Amino acid sequence: MSHPLKTINAVVIYHSGYGHTERMAAAVANGASATLIAIDSEGNIAEDAWEKISKADVILLGSPTYMGGPSWQFKKFADASSKPWFEGKWINKIFGGFTNSASINGDKLNTLAYFFLLAGQHGGIWVNMDIKSSNTKASLRDDLNRMGSNIGPMAQTPADASPEEMSTGDLETARRYGARVANIAAQFHPVNA
Repeated sequence: MSHPLKTINAVVIYHSGYGHTERMAAAVANGASATLIAIDSEGNIAEDAWEKISKADVILLGSPTYMGGPSWQFKKFADASSKPWFEGKWINKIFGGFTNSASINGDKLNTLAYFFLLAGQHGGIWVNMDIKSSNTKASLRDDLNRMGSNIGPMAQTPADASPEEMSTGDLETARRYGARVANIAAQFHPVNA
């Protein structure tokens, strides 16, 4: 007997240095029907945001990739998450993550791996991508999953491009990923389980 699925409470926690990761976060949030929680330029979130995160079923993490990893602002947030870690507040939550950098590679995988490990430290459950790579000679900049990531969405935006010039394929990949994570989370939380 199948049960109706619960409406999922999701948050997207992100830092964005120049607006590109913010645009990607908005796409993920759109797909997951999530609340955006911005990490400010000093690496802080609003005090009431900690409670929102603790009440969420889904935690999606986003940061630009700078120098081969997440921004220091994101890392400051992650270090501050040791309090909810100590209290076990994020155990069994559904996690996912995404990143953007100016270079095609830019070591974005290290940022996603950092998010995956952070989720693991909190006892969370990670959701991977389900969109095959666009990796043929006919592939274009605006194709889905053109970065060929499996762990979570990666975007590439040239250093001299504005957020408005981001690849529509990267943003749609992010949106679909947000929807996937929320859908997986709903399967863990049926209404009448």
